[in-house]
Amino acid sequence: MSHRSDRFARQQGLVPQERLAELQVSVIGVGAIGREVTRQLALLGVRRLQVVDFDHVEETNITTQGYLPRDLGLPKVSAAATMVGEIDRDIVLTLTPDRWRSRQELGPVVFCCVDSIRTRSLIFKSVSRRCEFWCDGRMLGEVMRILTVVNAYGRKYYPTTLFDAREAQAGECTSRGVIYTAAIAAGLMLQQFTRWLRGIPTECDLSLNLLTAELTVPEAQMPVR
Repeated sequence: MSHRSDRFARQQGLVPQERLAELQVSVIGVGAIGREVTRQLALLGVRRLQVVDFDHVEETNITTQGYLPRDLGLPKVSAAATMVGEIDRDIVLTLTPDRWRSRQELGPVVFCCVDSIRTRSLIFKSVSRRCEFWCDGRMLGEVMRILTVVNAYGRKYYPTTLFDAREAQAGECTSRGVIYTAAIAAGLMLQQFTRWLRGIPTECDLSLNLLTAELTVPEAQMPVR
């Protein structure tokens, strides 16, 4: 058994490596949730990974987003690339140290981890028809929401979650945050991804409130493939 095969031996039934080898995965935004999504994707065995973010690492990002003191002042995509390289130097990385723009080519799998509802809406409108798997992670404090789109039903449902910014709770989603919320949210996003890889129905909308220990899945939604 090769070193690579041995590395993934315990997750073979959960994460089909042959499916991962086919895909380019794009992560837009490597803040709290996005950095953790990127880390978990590298650990799962993704072979081609695109990371998009315009921001630089600040001191508060160490406690809330998992960056290290050595990363201070670096573009977040560069710090994320170093982390990925330490996990698996064979992953092919595409780094975009800039805001997302409609002309950017994205992979068939997109993890949207941006702060702004407006930006989510613009990205989704641009890529929804050609994207095979879309997952949007949102959090504020100890509350998170994971939205997944894999088919026509999801493409119809998802825009209903893009409410006017004036209706949102005051503050951006990163204005209050702790690292464990980001890690759990990322884990739920990756769990939806691995379900999709295995052909298992995904949930298009789920919310988890850690403070009240409540997991909510709207009754109106349909399980989707």
